[in-house]
Amino acid sequence: MVVRPPGARTGLLLARADGERQEAAVGDQTAGRVGFFLRVDDFESTHRRLVDAGVEFVKPPRTEPYGRVAVFRDIAGNPWDLLGPA
Repeated sequence: MVVRPPGARTGLLLARADGERQEAAVGDQTAGRVGFFLRVDDFESTHRRLVDAGVEFVKPPRTEPYGRVAVFRDIAGNPWDLLGPA
């Protein structure tokens, strides 16, 4: 399945694991490191919506030189960075 914002040309392909080897890697595709990034224009409201929806945040929001960031896990256990402007 490909997901993309309305009107966008670029999307993200979501595929099911094919076989035992791939199934064993689900949730650990990046060996515990953040390997996926969700950049948003409004960090605070997006973070609030995700928390309200029950998304598991592993680290609280913090400010870095490049902007606001918080680490969360997707439904498979993969860590993501939620990124927004400073």
